[in-house]
Amino acid sequence: MSAKRRVTIALIAEEAGVSIPTVSKVINGRPEVAPETRHRVERLLRERGYQRRASHGETPAGLVDLVFAEIESPWAMEIVRGAEGAAHEAGASLVISVLHTHAGPGRDWMERLAGRRTDGVVIVASKLSAGVQDQLSARSLPFVVVDPEGEPAPGVVSVGATNWNGGLAATRHLIELGHRRIAMISGPADMLCSQARIDGYRAALETAGIPVEPELIRRGTFLVDSGHDHGHALLSLDDPPTAIFAGSDLQAFGVFEAARQRGLRVPADLSVVGFDDLPLARSAWPPLTTVRQPLQEMAALATRTVLGMGRGEVPETRRVELATELIVRESTAPPAA
Repeated sequence: MSAKRRVTIALIAEEAGVSIPTVSKVINGRPEVAPETRHRVERLLRERGYQRRASHGETPAGLVDLVFAEIESPWAMEIVRGAEGAAHEAGASLVISVLHTHAGPGRDWMERLAGRRTDGVVIVASKLSAGVQDQLSARSLPFVVVDPEGEPAPGVVSVGATNWNGGLAATRHLIELGHRRIAMISGPADMLCSQARIDGYRAALETAGIPVEPELIRRGTFLVDSGHDHGHALLSLDDPPTAIFAGSDLQAFGVFEAARQRGLRVPADLSVVGFDDLPLARSAWPPLTTVRQPLQEMAALATRTVLGMGRGEVPETRRVELATELIVRESTAPPAA
């Protein structure tokens, strides 16, 4: 029996019916290839399992690309710290890209990525389309998704947190304090973590025999303004909540401001719980009770994993969820009599 034929650029070119330079341009992200031809070559690269071979004497570039949809928040800075620490330990450097869209990486980004010969990609809180997944796979670029927006496709390696457990713990804490009218402000409906936190909130209420009231569940963004606006709306109800569980610390800070503007005191008149445990949560006034999401650890694990994949290591599991933990501070108390 003959040995298995090694997958080379020449073989891909032959099967695709194109020239060797054309295949090379696709691999390296060059733009001057017709879309139909590019897709055909990428499909063959993926199906044949092409592996980019280093030149004689060439060493790994020591680069990890960290890709954000948005970066204008303390949450993103915690991710950067975790990824940078893990990259530094491995002797690698970090390249940060900001897409300014949750739609996922586009063609321009892919071309820049191929040009700098990165060792792996960590994609944060973005959608990963089948097209981008195919392009990364075709170029033999390992990738890991942190806090994926939706359910990751089969085979995609992802790192997240136990959001359902976090939502459950936050709501149970408020119930144990004696609250019965508890509101929830979450993030976008199409984000996996948002829905998981709401599901945990619902489970805690249902287990305690407390009806889930749709008017007390609000969806917005994870930013301060969203917490402020939804906080005002909730506190304007004829029967306002005595406690609000916010889907992020930033939202919780917005709720603080809405309460202050209405002459309410936290926690004497309104208990507030956040989610993330950003450094600001400890220095807020009052210090914020929140669910600690291990952001730095999530980013560090994703970075170590993608570097390991670049060395040919196979992750033990495709989906990792790190534990959340309720941190009780001074923004929660029993409801006023």
